Amino acid sequence: MSTWELLAELPVEIEDYVLQGLRAEVSSDFERKSTLIHLRGAGRQGVGEDVTYDAVDHEIMQAAGPTLALSGRFTLASFSEHLAGLSLFAEPPQRDVSARYRTWAYESAALDLALRQAGKTLHAALGREALPVRFVVSLRLGEPPTLAPVIRRLALYPGLRFKLDPTSSWDEALIAELRATGAVDSVDFKGLYVDSIVDQPADPVLYERVVQAFPEAWIEDPKLTPETDAVLADHRERFSWDAPIHSIADIQELPYPPRMVNIKPSRLGGLRSLLDAYDYCAANGIGNYGGGQFELGVGRGQIQYLASLFHGDAPNDVAPSAYNLPDTAADLPSSPLAPSPSPAGFRWG
Repeated sequence: MSTWELLAELPVEIEDYVLQGLRAEVSSDFERKSTLIHLRGAGRQGVGEDVTYDAVDHEIMQAAGPTLALSGRFTLASFSEHLAGLSLFAEPPQRDVSARYRTWAYESAALDLALRQAGKTLHAALGREALPVRFVVSLRLGEPPTLAPVIRRLALYPGLRFKLDPTSSWDEALIAELRATGAVDSVDFKGLYVDSIVDQPADPVLYERVVQAFPEAWIEDPKLTPETDAVLADHRERFSWDAPIHSIADIQELPYPPRMVNIKPSRLGGLRSLLDAYDYCAANGIGNYGGGQFELGVGRGQIQYLASLFHGDAPNDVAPSAYNLPDTAADLPSSPLAPSPSPAGFRWG
């Protein structure tokens, strides 16, 4: 059986649902908003998190309240089909990918509720073991860039590892200081984002400096042009891909056969799409690590849970959310995270 087939016929009963808004100032200098979906039925509650990035999409949803016709008895497969026939946005979202994020919120809530109603954990339902989760902390270093965000966190957690976003303002001195920390596991060139606050144009000078300085680091989402491809040709085995990965087809269409891809559950959209992608990667010898979306609530624990089942010993970008706050606390869990699935449901911790 495929991984999806192990869950597809799990029954779920939904009576109603409520929405809960969350907000926080995060380290990338923006106010993050998200929405928790609480599906309720048979005396249980399942929760998922909508990680759509545009605040206005959350504001419209929360103001409208629980308007979707979700009550009924389903299997997870039939719930997914039912959800696909509904309009999840009262107004067109700011970006197309937000439909995937919202689908993930409802389907992850349904999975949580179905498992709780059945008295099962996700790992038991899949016949897998929950393993410790190795994580990295994803950071940008500001403009002008400074080593300070890394140093502050290393002072509290000397063994911490990082996934950093190089920008053209990184000079040789900063790169040398970062190299001296020995704490960089991956570099994300953000080369495939368009019209976002993190866009980074193709920069062959930056690429060469960074890949030479961090010879063991994964190289995520380089923008390939004749100039940058020439710089990166000897480093293709270190490529990892994130932004373009929404489906198995996207993995198949990458410019080079990947050794590693960053699987973000919310970006895959639905449970079947995600689980089929895990199966495809396993069958084709493609490694995975998990990626976060600045989750503020239950969504972060859920991606940590998935990492523990499918790629626990990878440089997972699933650090506890508090690592991304401007003032990092001194009592956060360190890597690797000990397995902590809830007694039933799709929850972690």
